[in-house]
Amino acid sequence: MEELTRLLTALTETVRREHDRAAHREEVIDRLHTENQRLRHGLLEEALTPVRAGLYRLHDTAAREAARWQASDPPPAALAGPLLSALADDVAEVLGRTGAERVGVKPGDAYDPAVHRPVETRTVDADADGTVVEVLVDGFAQGERVLRKASVVVGRAVTDGKDDDDEESE
Repeated sequence: MEELTRLLTALTETVRREHDRAAHREEVIDRLHTENQRLRHGLLEEALTPVRAGLYRLHDTAAREAARWQASDPPPAALAGPLLSALADDVAEVLGRTGAERVGVKPGDAYDPAVHRPVETRTVDADADGTVVEVLVDGFAQGERVLRKASVVVGRAVTDGKDDDDEESE
């Protein structure tokens, strides 16, 4: 009986030690998880800082221009296009800070379904068949990964006397 009591006491002590070690491991895991979350949040905040700076600048420009255009003597309407183009460039710059770069699509480029989203087709000469006729919306990519395809008008040559001018496609 004494031997059984001694073995039971030894087993109880072993289980207690293992329980203490497991509790210590859990504490370490919880602490590391908390540190990891804090570091991730810090990295996210650090990554957002230049984006916020760009957005603050864009906000200020848009607010300043809105006030100018709402004044009693607004700028000529001909300045609206260049202003909106400049704002779009500012937005593209801020997107660039996140790694999203504008895809360089221009009329005359060969249509590429990996990079282009056809919005419509337009009748063109045979030598321009399957090329981008007009870029409607810029595309964005991060390295080789396309984030958003460019919306384009694709040229289609007239075949068999059919006229496909401004025909809608996918």
